[in-house]
Amino acid sequence: MSATQVLESDRQTIQREPLRGAYFWLAVFCVVYCARPEDWIAGLNVLPLAKISGVFALIGLLLSLGRSKRGVRDFPREALYLLLLVLVLFVSALFSPVWRGGAFFRTLDFAKILVAWTVTFLTVTSLARLRRILFIQTASVAIIALVSVVKGHSLARLAGVLGGVYANPNDLAFSIVLTLPFCLAFLLKTRDPLRRTIWFAAMLIMTVAVFLTASRAGVITLAVAGAVCLWRFGIRGRRPVLTIVMSLVVVAVMMLAGGRVHDRLLTLSGGGKDTSEQETARDSYEQRQVLVQDSLRGIEQHPLLGVGVNNFPEYSGTWRNSHVAYLQIAVEGGLPALILYLLFLWRGFANLRQLKFGGDEGLEMNLFAGALYSSLIGFMVGAFFAPEAYHYFLYFAVAFTAVLLAIVREEKGASALSAVAWQGRLPTRERRLGFDHVTR
Repeated sequence: MSATQVLESDRQTIQREPLRGAYFWLAVFCVVYCARPEDWIAGLNVLPLAKISGVFALIGLLLSLGRSKRGVRDFPREALYLLLLVLVLFVSALFSPVWRGGAFFRTLDFAKILVAWTVTFLTVTSLARLRRILFIQTASVAIIALVSVVKGHSLARLAGVLGGVYANPNDLAFSIVLTLPFCLAFLLKTRDPLRRTIWFAAMLIMTVAVFLTASRAGVITLAVAGAVCLWRFGIRGRRPVLTIVMSLVVVAVMMLAGGRVHDRLLTLSGGGKDTSEQETARDSYEQRQVLVQDSLRGIEQHPLLGVGVNNFPEYSGTWRNSHVAYLQIAVEGGLPALILYLLFLWRGFANLRQLKFGGDEGLEMNLFAGALYSSLIGFMVGAFFAPEAYHYFLYFAVAFTAVLLAIVREEKGASALSAVAWQGRLPTRERRLGFDHVTR
């Protein structure tokens, strides 16, 4: 087959939108996980929507095998790390000293991420598809933040009005912070004044929601992820207006809605007034110190396989999760699980380091890469303060970095093939005269 025929075949494959069914159900899974419609649409709560959408995505993928641009050999190393992590957690469950059955079924529930990760990598084969999935996550979390602010602004601490990853203030704040960089990327991508206004309003509401949760971990993560965003998009991106405006907005929100979190942060240094809020925050801080000690004790006693997924609360006797994700995965899955977890996280940064764009044609990819980098940095820091080891946001973020890198490589390969095909059509005399320099 000639180079021209290969290019024509690739073009027709792209036009046919391969794996449309699997991609559709992946999008449904993202809506279910990020927007939790079963919590606010009557009757849906009796259906396991996440499992249903995951199964249909897998079926769609199996029925479309051989039609994807990517195969098994194209899977990056992080896919292997994730597979090994899940296998280690299953082995840990089988030998759990606490509750084998509970650990097994909780691991089985977490293992859905393998299906979601695989479908994401194989079906998100274009920037347009990646943009849609990122939009679903970003818009869903923004709406959750808005509803939470409207319905829960009078509470002592803002909590999610829905369950799952928004069930308590810390989880809600963490989810919002990890999604905020994508809001900024969509804001910078569009030139429509109305859309920019909507994205700016979404970012403002989400920032307010983080401060109203009074989550110390959430605010610390916001500060780190926000600083990275301003550095990449504002300073390095030569957008001084963005840097000034965003800094002023954060300061204003902090002054208007940051009183509660300010009091809670003072407990870290032992300062502040002796109020009921201070006492509650101090008790929470002391409890977390005890949980860290219990986690280290559990790692020392069960270093290879841990105590089983979500068995630490029962093992410690406190009925609370370890509030450090790294200790959470280590005490429940063992040190091998922690190593695989860290390798998986590191691969997200490794993928982004390989991405290099230039000119206006790479603007959108640059924005998404910068947002993913900011989100991963935020997770890496926030994981020291929150039990988020099994939440899917990290795993999807790393999948998106792998997808973005694969898209760039495929586009570069197609461009090189196109150049070869164009050169092959040149007459021999023109190639000798140097007209083939454009392909170099």
